[in-house]
Amino acid sequence: MSIYDYKVKDVVGEEVSLSAYEGKVLLIVNTATGCGFTPQYDGLQDLYDKYAEQGLEILDFPCNQFGHQAPGSEEEIVDFCQLRYGVTFKQFAKVEVNGANEIPLYTYLKEQKGGVMGKNIKWNFTKFLVDRKGNVVGRFAPTVKPEEIEGKIKEVL
Repeated sequence: MSIYDYKVKDVVGEEVSLSAYEGKVLLIVNTATGCGFTPQYDGLQDLYDKYAEQGLEILDFPCNQFGHQAPGSEEEIVDFCQLRYGVTFKQFAKVEVNGANEIPLYTYLKEQKGGVMGKNIKWNFTKFLVDRKGNVVGRFAPTVKPEEIEGKIKEVL
């Protein structure tokens, strides 16, 4: 399977095929609105503003698995992100990224790039970079700020 074979739910529960993003560079991030890393939304939005026209798409997957830091509904999360951080990139339904209920997309991402501490996602704001051909070319820890991966994004654009 490739990344383009996966389907995910958007914030209103509609199924979205990732094939819609074929030919784009993707930055896939599990996020939370009440996390110490939440200000990274600013950096993500800055990257999106700079590179969307060149083919960057940021896919935001809220996740409440880590310290229950994304407790709101999808609507509340979207409202918070738009009002507080001016987010305009695509946000999806809340997901689980580890365990029995993890979405298949995250199973795939973790199989492609296991990470330093093993395959499981350790916290909110873990980032996966996918090139235009659908290859997962990078995994970045929550402590890595969006601006720190700008060079790598420019390389794959």
